[in-house]
Amino acid sequence: VLEAFFLPPRSIGLLRTSKLREMIFLRLRPVLFSGRRTNPIRHHAFFACSLFSSSSLPQSSTDFTVSSLDGDGIFTIRMNRPDRLNAWTEKMLLKLTSDFKGAAENDAVRAVVLTGTGSYYCAGVDLASILRPMHPAKLHEILRVKNQELFDMFINFPKPLIAAVNGPALGASVTAAAMCDAIVASSNATFSTPFHRLGLPPEGCSSVHFKMIMGAEKAEKMVGIDGWAPTAEEAANIGLVHTVVPKDGDLMEASWTLANDWIKKGKVRMIGPTENTSFEHFRRVNANESIDLADAFFSAKFLEGQQQFLSSRGKNGPAMMFSVLGTTRPIWRMFLPPEGQGKS
Repeated sequence: VLEAFFLPPRSIGLLRTSKLREMIFLRLRPVLFSGRRTNPIRHHAFFACSLFSSSSLPQSSTDFTVSSLDGDGIFTIRMNRPDRLNAWTEKMLLKLTSDFKGAAENDAVRAVVLTGTGSYYCAGVDLASILRPMHPAKLHEILRVKNQELFDMFINFPKPLIAAVNGPALGASVTAAAMCDAIVASSNATFSTPFHRLGLPPEGCSSVHFKMIMGAEKAEKMVGIDGWAPTAEEAANIGLVHTVVPKDGDLMEASWTLANDWIKKGKVRMIGPTENTSFEHFRRVNANESIDLADAFFSAKFLEGQQQFLSSRGKNGPAMMFSVLGTTRPIWRMFLPPEGQGKS
């Protein structure tokens, strides 16, 4: 697993020493030889590589986003990967970044509406499409940079921005939607931020922003141990959602009407209901959260949480892979930057 997933070529020689090989074997023996008849090392090395490889995931043949500009200056971006619940893959994030950049630079665009195709708004970031087998320090840096760039894209966008949430939203798509000027939600939408269950810290400025929107108690209920996923109506009651549209109503028409009203009034960009908070403050929060998130991906808590989560859903192969990584963590953590080594 270490050779296949984490160690750089120049470090593989470390595994040739009998003392280190014996230490690895002793740590892995309780995990690997639990009644399995297949070759455990080969089996789980495959999972370690395939789980974090874009080639292991079928990609949609359609455009990752579909965009259009109407005569009023409203630019609509529709995430268009319904077969994968509009999850943010590497390719979709590149396309979203391009769409946001083009909208920011085009003087004809006066407001943007972001929505999803199909029954889901967005299932969050699809890490499997982003990560590759690589040195731990490099992986740590990629996780930090990618997370910071994703949310800075929302923070730095200069024009009014509406999230038209057409269905369930998970993880980063929820915290990113909260960075918009407003959320217009279908009544069948839900907002799930299961960070605690996954062994991860809050991201997308939610460690600070959620408290500003809904108060400390409700914020902790969403991002903490309760893992509360409010409905659209509940989210409206706590200030997260601006408008709820009935399931048989026209979500996009409601979103365009709000955007057009803002255009007529000359509304300036604002992050949620926090008009007096500086954008620089959110950028600093995002930078700090991105470091914490990258650290957390290598923590024992995250690996154990993933193992338990996958096991509870019958995904025993990937669950075993996280178990192996957790067991061997004292060995490969030495290749992490200092800030990542100290996380328990």
